[in-house]
Amino acid sequence: MKTQQWLATIAIFFTMGVILLGAYTRLTDAGLGCPDWPGCYGFLKVPKQEHHIAAAMEAFPERPLEPHKAWNEMVHRYFAGSLGLLIAAIFFVALLRKQSSRLIPTALLALVVFQAALGMWTVTLNLLPLVVMGHLLGGFTLLSLLAVYWLKLHPNYQVYEPQLVSLKPFAIIAVAVLTVQIALGGWTAANYAALACIELPVCEAGWLQRMNISEAFDLHLGHDDYEYGVMSAEARQTVHVFHRFGAVITLIVLSAFLLQLWRRVNSTVLKRLTLAAAGLLLLQLSLGVLNVALHLPLANAVAHNFVAANLLMLLVIICMQLRTANTTGKESL
Repeated sequence: MKTQQWLATIAIFFTMGVILLGAYTRLTDAGLGCPDWPGCYGFLKVPKQEHHIAAAMEAFPERPLEPHKAWNEMVHRYFAGSLGLLIAAIFFVALLRKQSSRLIPTALLALVVFQAALGMWTVTLNLLPLVVMGHLLGGFTLLSLLAVYWLKLHPNYQVYEPQLVSLKPFAIIAVAVLTVQIALGGWTAANYAALACIELPVCEAGWLQRMNISEAFDLHLGHDDYEYGVMSAEARQTVHVFHRFGAVITLIVLSAFLLQLWRRVNSTVLKRLTLAAAGLLLLQLSLGVLNVALHLPLANAVAHNFVAANLLMLLVIICMQLRTANTTGKESL
């Protein structure tokens, strides 16, 4: 059991690192820093020697080597590959120990394989927004699922409070609303719409007349290259505005849920989780406002992505605790 606990803990921190590196890669426009996959210009690391660089230029004349972007991309891939090996280890340890339930380790393995495929398609399809958004959601889902697995391996952190059972539907709604908002954020980033509006509280004057919903949520399939976006300015503004309104709805729903939870909860574990989620929610709102006010500073934008992942993880853990109480009536998952 301790081996699995350590593997799960390390995998959680590795996933957080991969999420941070993924956001940094995307925000430094390094998603195509290496135009092939899984290597970089045909090599296992970024070419440095002159004859390797010449070979890279000959193989990919349409995309000249930019070493800083290539390294951003390759470091992200190295960490993602290491995470894949960790999750494979989790699966095989569970398999060898003949556990009664291998559902979560199997789901983790399937998800990380799918994430690898999305990473490949991100490159081979030249940053197709649907794939980029899916890759982000996959990473966040992986973090949340690892947290659920960690909780399963640590029964001391599982609680049973019958008075919270009625909050389960509200918890599911809160998770769903946050997931939709994260997807909107991913769609905003994938379509380079983060700076489509640089005024508060909504957008520049006349924004309502410039809305173009049909183009904003079109998949835009069939383009050769999606780097720096293919949408019109009006469509990008529309995506941005939807993300802002989504932030307001998310703030209201999550605040109401966490307030109800705080009023009913008794256990120290859930009280701390509730406070942590509330703190991350306020931090996320502040980071979003600063993204607009400061015109998307890199560190702030990366933090905005990272906090969203952790907020989702906490809400999923809370939701699972309520599910525990509702389905088993005892301290188990």
